[in-house]
Amino acid sequence: MTLSGQKPTWLTFDCYGTLIQWDEGLLAAMDRILTTKGTGVDQKAFISVYDQHEHALEAEPPHRRFAAVSALALERAMGDFGLPFETADAEILTSSIGKMPPFPEVVQTLGELKAAGFLLAIISNTDDAIIAGNVSQLGGHIDRVITAEQAGAYKPSRQTFHHAWESLDIGMEDLVHICASPHLDLVAARELGFRTVWVDRGTGRKPLEDYRPNAIVPTLDKVPAVLSAAGWM
Repeated sequence: MTLSGQKPTWLTFDCYGTLIQWDEGLLAAMDRILTTKGTGVDQKAFISVYDQHEHALEAEPPHRRFAAVSALALERAMGDFGLPFETADAEILTSSIGKMPPFPEVVQTLGELKAAGFLLAIISNTDDAIIAGNVSQLGGHIDRVITAEQAGAYKPSRQTFHHAWESLDIGMEDLVHICASPHLDLVAARELGFRTVWVDRGTGRKPLEDYRPNAIVPTLDKVPAVLSAAGWM
C-alpha cells in the first residue's frame, strides 16, 4: 500500500473522527442528555441506534441540514428506548459538536503539512455553523471548509465530492483524501477512484472487504512520513 503518481496540490480531510474527537465528544454529549432522563440506558447501545437513524436520514430525500438530521435521529432513538424527547436534548447535542476538540497531534501535523506547501481542505457531513467551532481550534491551517450543507448531500454521495472538487477547482487526481470513516469516505473512494489515507484510530471500524486505501496510519502525525515516502515532502 503506497501513494504514487502526481503530487497533490490539496490534502482533503474528513473532520469528525479524523481531526476532531467525535466518538469521545458524542459519548459525553449523550451522557449529558441521558442523565437528565434518569435511566440506566447503556450509552454505547444508544449511540449505535442513534447512528443508524442518522445515516438513514442523511440518505433520505429531501436533503436536510445536519442540525435537523441530528435532532430527528435523536428523537427516533429516544423513541426506540422509550425515552421522552425534548427540543433541549437536540440543542445539547448540536451545541456540543462544535466544542469537540482536535486529537492531540492534529494541530501540529496540519502545520507541518501547510509548511510543506500543501493546501488543506475539510469535506464534512455537517452544517457551516456547527463546524465553525471545530475549525477555530485547528490553528488557522485550514484553507477551505466544504460541508454537506453547501453540497446539498451527505457522504458517501458522489455529489458531495464532486461539489468539493468543483469548489476547489481541481480534479480528483490533484488531491489525497485523509479520513477515518470506512462507511462514508472509503465507500466514496471505492466508487470514484480518488487516493486515500485511512486513519485507523483503533475504534473497531473496518475498511471495506473489496477496497484497500493507498495507505493506513494509526494517527495523523504519521501522514507526513507517508507523503515523504511518496517523494512529496
